[in-house]
Amino acid sequence: MEFVRGLVVRAAAGRDEGGFFTVLSAENGYAVICDGKRRSLSHPKRKNQKHLFPTAVVLGEGSLQTNREIRKALSAVSGEASPT
Repeated sequence: MEFVRGLVVRAAAGRDEGGFFTVLSAENGYAVICDGKRRSLSHPKRKNQKHLFPTAVVLGEGSLQTNREIRKALSAVSGEASPT
């Protein structure tokens, strides 16, 4: 799957393993990701794409404007993905 802006991914390695993030940009095998909390829009994380599991969810551009909107969108996605 191609990494595009707004794609929701799950971290497979590192301190943030298991966390949900959204892709802000991607190029040369790396993706810039944020979750709106620990990794905010002002301090995103650059991560190797092989350490990310893409989901089928792509957030709209309107959900990527503020940290609050990103947190809200990701909480909805992670709530759907977690087993009950």
